[in-house]
Amino acid sequence: MIRMIRFLMVLFFPFLMSSTSCENNNDSVPDWEWDENEDEEKDKPRILWIDAAANFVDFANNKENIFRDMQLAKDVGFTSVVVDVRPTTGDVLFKTDVAEQVKWLGAWLDKGYSKVERTATWDYLQAFIDVGEEVGLDVYAGINTFVGGNSTSLGDQGVLFRDKDKKEWATYLLTESGVKSTMEVGGTGAKFFNPVREDVQNYICDMLEDLASYDGLKGIILDRGRFDELDSDFSDYTKNEFEEYLGYSVENFPEGVMVEGTTPGHLPSSTPEYFKKWLEFRAKVIHDFFEKAAARVKAVNPELKFGVYVGGWYSTYYGVGVNWASPEYNTASEFPTWATSEYKNYGYADIMDVILIGAYASPTKVYGTAEWTIQGFCSQAKRKIKGAAMVIGGPDVGNGAWATASNDVTNDAITQSVEAVLDVCDGYFLFDMIHLKKKDQWDAVKEGIGKVITPEEGK
Repeated sequence: MIRMIRFLMVLFFPFLMSSTSCENNNDSVPDWEWDENEDEEKDKPRILWIDAAANFVDFANNKENIFRDMQLAKDVGFTSVVVDVRPTTGDVLFKTDVAEQVKWLGAWLDKGYSKVERTATWDYLQAFIDVGEEVGLDVYAGINTFVGGNSTSLGDQGVLFRDKDKKEWATYLLTESGVKSTMEVGGTGAKFFNPVREDVQNYICDMLEDLASYDGLKGIILDRGRFDELDSDFSDYTKNEFEEYLGYSVENFPEGVMVEGTTPGHLPSSTPEYFKKWLEFRAKVIHDFFEKAAARVKAVNPELKFGVYVGGWYSTYYGVGVNWASPEYNTASEFPTWATSEYKNYGYADIMDVILIGAYASPTKVYGTAEWTIQGFCSQAKRKIKGAAMVIGGPDVGNGAWATASNDVTNDAITQSVEAVLDVCDGYFLFDMIHLKKKDQWDAVKEGIGKVITPEEGK
């Protein structure tokens, strides 16, 4: 049930594993030029996300297509891209001995949902870094952090399916029929690791060290640096760690922690004895992992920007065990129903150089001050992060209501979103390149950026 609610809310990143991917029909790059000026907003970063699976048909084996679309991104006014190099399969598109290379990904083609195989041997991430240097775009590497596999109609992929020695790494879910491994529950989608496990954390950090060694890389952005959902993780391993955190045993586990079917934003009037302490513990787990991961990355390259992607819906984001606010923000003062007085101690914003905020409101909700408006998501995040990290927010322009709205509506919303975001935070973020390509909406972004950069000229 919780997954259905979340699906209806935003259609988060894994949806792009089944998003429509298409070839760009624009064979030539428009001759767009930008006026150089000293406007303050011009210095704010404008970041475009490049999902691996959705764009794989174009980029898996073709450097020319990488150049074509990176040049487009530069010409419309983006300053940076985040290249997804560890998709939800958990395999990788960069050099490392820790994980296997991606061999194929699923994408929507004209013939339907199909495998796109990678036959090229050149370094996928390095190709983007090289092109970025050529066209003038900073390149960040994005990874799906705590995923170990993915199941689709095309088959199962990832280390959780391949390596029996890592069977216990899978997260254990609280289900109607008791606590079960995510591998037993079945269904399609990403299969999560248990973030509490030290061996899982070390596995990810080893991978991050290899990623941090890339010369020319601007930074690393961690997506899915979280628990699967509120029903995760209820393994014996996590129970023992929770008890160690408390300093005493919990006799009635999991009933004393959470009732099955509990969903973020719809908590019962009375929750179990340890529920709020459980949320606090989960936030600490993720906080401490990021502290460890940042140290490992910075030890390799202290100049790298270390950051994270999160959903902007802070009021219910406790469901995935994450407190992305500053530790100076007193969560309990605003959300006493679920936050303890200690919950704020595990805000991890001060660990980050940059936080990308998914401001995933509908195209008719661009302006506002509250959650579920694009601008409101960003201004609320800015308030909670309190200057501890750069706050860069923006819309998903292809999923949810964006997928069914007319092109006129979405074009206007894209254009308006640039100003709406940059007026309240430190940079602009758009998800995903595939949507701009699919509907040829590059001009809508260009117009929005132009209005901010050169407002006196309106372009």
